[in-house]
Amino acid sequence: MKRDLLAKSLSQMGTRKTENSPPAPSKAPETAPRSLKSMSDVLSQVAAQAAQEIDPAEIADSEIADRFDVTVGLDDLIESIRTSGQQLPALLRYRRGSGPRYEVVYGRRRIAACRALGLKVKAYVKEMDQREALVSQALENSARLERSFIEQAIFATRLEDQGFTRAEIGEVLAVDKGTLSKLVGVARDVPDGVIYRIGAAHDAGRRPWLELRRLVKSEGAPEGVALEALVPESGDPAEKLAKLIAALQVRERRPAPSPAPQSPDASGPVSSKARGRRVTIEVAAESERAFIGFVEARLQALYDEWKSSQS
Repeated sequence: MKRDLLAKSLSQMGTRKTENSPPAPSKAPETAPRSLKSMSDVLSQVAAQAAQEIDPAEIADSEIADRFDVTVGLDDLIESIRTSGQQLPALLRYRRGSGPRYEVVYGRRRIAACRALGLKVKAYVKEMDQREALVSQALENSARLERSFIEQAIFATRLEDQGFTRAEIGEVLAVDKGTLSKLVGVARDVPDGVIYRIGAAHDAGRRPWLELRRLVKSEGAPEGVALEALVPESGDPAEKLAKLIAALQVRERRPAPSPAPQSPDASGPVSSKARGRRVTIEVAAESERAFIGFVEARLQALYDEWKSSQS
């Protein structure tokens, strides 16, 4: 339904015969989510206007990008526009505040190519709110582009952060509930710093990303800067992803460190056991249980005292 709606609307954009005879608006089915009904109206209104020529300097980038790098394959697009002109207009919306007058809804690569050629951008301009812009961006790019798994995952979480329901996100991205859950899970659990150091990894598919998520969540996995440092500097994104997974799998297979030996008074009223980044405190008798709360209440003070002793 999504692709049919978009194809029909784009077709109407390119085949409008006269200014006085705009195409009839297409209606989304009444059972469609509110976001798609709204998008049907938006595309119909856009189709009823002529494309304008806009200075690229007046166009700001989208707040939420659904592709990591618009420069991939851009040379081919630049050459195509140089030879045949810009065939498909971009879609812009009006901005508020200072700076560029417009914000791109879709067509970022077309705009980048025109900017490189010093040409004005052919674009439709529409008054749209953020919600309409995001749905339009998702629909148009899903119909025309092959996002990588992780690009799709990041975009899904951005939509969710903007208040879209899982049902709406699944509809505009054309994915089922199970797939959407995997997309969001990977994007939420794998740190952004790691994802962007790897890149889009168009050739990787979803299985490697699911394995990376499992490894990142496993006990003893490195975190933060230590995890980012394991991402190789060289290689294409798919190779970086594969090498990072291999490195984490090697660490996972290493035997766990032996538990710290118990202190001589371990059989006394209180004992502790340290393993990795965890420590367990045990009291011998139920009547001594309040000691655990005593330690918890003073944990920050103990840490501060230890930290001071390190300087």
